[in-house]
Amino acid sequence: MKKSVFLGTLSAAALSAGIASAATLDDVKARGELNCGVTTGLTGFAVPDANGNWTGFDVAVCRAVAAAVLGDPAKVKFVPTTGQTRFTALASGEVDMLARNTTWTFSRDTDLKFDFVGVNYYDGQGFMVRKDLGVSSAKELAGATICIQTGTTTELNLADYFKANNMEYQPVAIETNAEGEQQYLAGACDAYTTDASGLAATRAAFADPENHIILPEIISKEPLGPLVRHGDNEWGDIVMWTLNALVAAEEYGITSANLEEQAANSPNPEVKRLLGSSEDDLGAMIKLDKEWAKRAIAASGNYGEIFAATIGESTPIGLARGLNAQWTQGGLLYSPPFR
Repeated sequence: MKKSVFLGTLSAAALSAGIASAATLDDVKARGELNCGVTTGLTGFAVPDANGNWTGFDVAVCRAVAAAVLGDPAKVKFVPTTGQTRFTALASGEVDMLARNTTWTFSRDTDLKFDFVGVNYYDGQGFMVRKDLGVSSAKELAGATICIQTGTTTELNLADYFKANNMEYQPVAIETNAEGEQQYLAGACDAYTTDASGLAATRAAFADPENHIILPEIISKEPLGPLVRHGDNEWGDIVMWTLNALVAAEEYGITSANLEEQAANSPNPEVKRLLGSSEDDLGAMIKLDKEWAKRAIAASGNYGEIFAATIGESTPIGLARGLNAQWTQGGLLYSPPFR
């Protein structure tokens, strides 16, 4: 039953694909504002404060794109989307891009007619339980009730994992992370499953985070990243290379604090090209000016600065870099060259 529901969601969104104009760059410039699809609220990744100001790891990607294209990281309209509504919002043109913990999969890239432009967080699905449940492994969850968001990759992953381990479970369907948190804390489910980063973010918002544990098993690959509509290559290139600029900036030691000094004095030709201070005009190749990447980096800092400020080890979420470290540090982050 879950598989048919999942495929039905895909088909509905796929029917909407192609409705929006391919000229997204022109639309954004004419509007003077980037419409960015984000989650309905996930601490550290995308969450509004009491005044409606959004902050977070994914929010920073939206702001970087706005800075690159419109010259101002504040020119973003954040559109909250759920696991069920996000793809329709993008396909229909309601949003120009999605930046909200969405997993890059074959069917989403092909059947849904979307283009993932990179990975900004390498993740995997996990499980969270209360300490007093007395469980130390996901393999001890036989017969458990499990809260799970509909319209996500976690549904099929969960079914596959329990089938492979000859266990039964009772799913408790939820629509948003806020609902999942509420149901889990109310005791409607024994465990909550989603991306491990999402579990850490959810737990950080609890009044008693120390009473909840994330089990050691990671049962899937969840490469999370921004995506755009298929067929709009010009816009896709802009979002892709904006993300690459944030990653490359960290690799080359470009920070929000030394940006101007690096642009003026760096002996590295690639740094000069990236920051628009060389004779090469990379911006012209994507219909932007020479300093598009410089503004993107200035918006919230390089990838490492963004990670540390929003979800890193010094924050309540406490995520280590792990796979999301630079390739030079044993991680998977690797930007193609700027030349």
